[in-house]
Amino acid sequence: MLKKFIILAYLSAILKLHLSNISGINLFTGYGEGYVMVNRQRYAHNLVVLRDRLVTDWQPAGFDQLSPADFSLLAELKPEIVLLGTGARLRFPRSELTRALIDARIGLEVMDIQAACRTYNILAAEERKVAAALLFS
Repeated sequence: MLKKFIILAYLSAILKLHLSNISGINLFTGYGEGYVMVNRQRYAHNLVVLRDRLVTDWQPAGFDQLSPADFSLLAELKPEIVLLGTGARLRFPRSELTRALIDARIGLEVMDIQAACRTYNILAAEERKVAAALLFS
């Protein structure tokens, strides 16, 4: 039992996700402390991942500096749902910041980065219009 616990603890610290048979879309292939991998490419900065596009220059300086403009950019991408990865811990943005998503009738789910990666892969595999917006700072 202890051996099983140690293995599970190790796997939860750094997890490598494997590509499914889906080709031609962006998928998270791994993550660890301070980084994610999309299609085997490592990223350690704020990032928005969509099935067919990566936004590598998403500019929030951190969770506390999120602005309505940051969410307006996400709304312009026209996903059905945005998965906001708020770092290693769960933090909820103020509702006035997310007005652009509300007005565009785009769903918002807030979670830590690792949960956002797992959830994104499931929704992307279901051909949903999903965006994972990840904050590393």
